[in-house]
This record gives sequence, C-alpha cells and structure tokens, in this order.
Amino acid sequence: MRDLGVGFGYLMKGQRWVGRHGRWFGFGLLPGLVTLVLYAAALVGLAYGADDFTAWATPFADDWSSPWQGLVRGTLTVFVFGFGLFLAVITFTAVTLLIGQPFYESLSEHVDRTEGGDVPESGLPLWRELWISARDSLRVVLRVVMYGVVLFVLGFIPVIGQTVIPVIGFCVSGFFLAEELTAVALQRRGIELKDRLALLRGRRLMTLGFGVPLVVAFLVPVVAVFLMPGAVAGATLMARDLVAPEPAPDDRAPAPYTFDKG
Repeated sequence: MRDLGVGFGYLMKGQRWVGRHGRWFGFGLLPGLVTLVLYAAALVGLAYGADDFTAWATPFADDWSSPWQGLVRGTLTVFVFGFGLFLAVITFTAVTLLIGQPFYESLSEHVDRTEGGDVPESGLPLWRELWISARDSLRVVLRVVMYGVVLFVLGFIPVIGQTVIPVIGFCVSGFFLAEELTAVALQRRGIELKDRLALLRGRRLMTLGFGVPLVVAFLVPVVAVFLMPGAVAGATLMARDLVAPEPAPDDRAPAPYTFDKG
C-alpha cells in the first residue's frame, strides 16, 4: 500500500515543480487551452445537432403519437450527448498530449535536466514522434473503450454495479492515464508501448496512486488544463524511478536502464 502514497507523491512533486518554474507552467498550459476550446466547440455543436441526428436515426418513429415519439427520441438524444461527453473525457488527455507533443517534450526534458543525470533524446524527427504518439494513444483509447463497455454492462448488476464497478472503472482509467503521461518521458528513452505497460504493471499501486486522483480531477476539463503541466512533470519524475539503473556490482560503473518486460 506504500506505493499508493509514492504515486500520489510524484503527482504532488510535479505540481510543485511547475510551481517553482512558472515559465514552464505557462508554456505547458497552451496545448490544454487549445484542446479545451476545440472540445467545447464540438460539444456545443453536438448539443445543437443531437435532436436532428436522433430524428434522422429514427425515421420509424415519425408517425408515432405523443408521448412515445418524444420519449424515444429524447432518451436517444440524451444518450448521444452522454456518449459524446464520455468520449471527450477519455480522449481529452490523449488529444492534448498529441497537440502539445513539442511543448511537453521540452517540459519533460527540462525536468530531466533539473533532476540531474542523463537527458535522453529520441533522435526522431517531429513527424515520426507525432505518428508514434498518435498510434499509441489510439491503442490506449481503444483499450479504455473496451474496458468501459464491459464495466458499463457490469454496472447493471445490483449493488456491485453501483459500488465495486465504479471503483474498478476509476482504477482502469487511472492506470491508462498514467501510461499516457509517462509515455512523454518513456518514449524518449526508446521504450515501446508494450514495455511501458509492463513497467506500470510492475508498480501497479504506484501507478494507481498517480493516475486515479488525476482521473477524478480531470472529470472537470478546466481543472485538467491547469493540472496538465504538473502532471507531465510528475510523470517524468515517476518515469525516472521506473527506469532507474540498478546499482552496479562494484558501486562504481553505472548500469544501463533495465525494466521488466513481464
């Protein structure tokens, strides 16, 4: 259980880091603000267009009498908007990281510099980094959606669906949110998605201690914007711990980065 506190500690250390480096805090805000504006516009458009979409999707209800037509289409409208909001929540971080790739790479590198030791660089061109980030983010989002569908169905089980399942849902979301954030630092170290997931599973409680509080906070997108720079900084600090070199046998020669591939 100690690792839960360790993970939360990295989250707090990241927020304190950007608090001490105000320029980097402002620098890290920009991608989140851009994403927030884009998502707000999309959700407003969805809110205005959901009625037309449900009317188009239910032509069989055109001749239904009141109140059945309004009940069916109203329920479907709420579902469509709710699903759009769900997608916005689970993809907000991935899209922000994709838009802010150059910003967060620079922030993460600066965290490495201030903490000492090597500052790994991917050596890849920007377009290649963006492609890898987009590909891995899509894989993570698909995993989250898959788990989300299963947990949604299990949510209809009496008692368990209203108590245990939501907790599991927050844990699953927290784990994958931590993966997306640590990916900024771990990709620079040449660690692929499969190996990143193995690293995080090896310190599962620490990962949850970092990710679950962020999931709760990120339910409010505006809060997510202001926490994102510190979250990237904290994830970089945690990534440094995950890939910390093992002590050399003679305590002199440094050992290479090692990690358990599961």
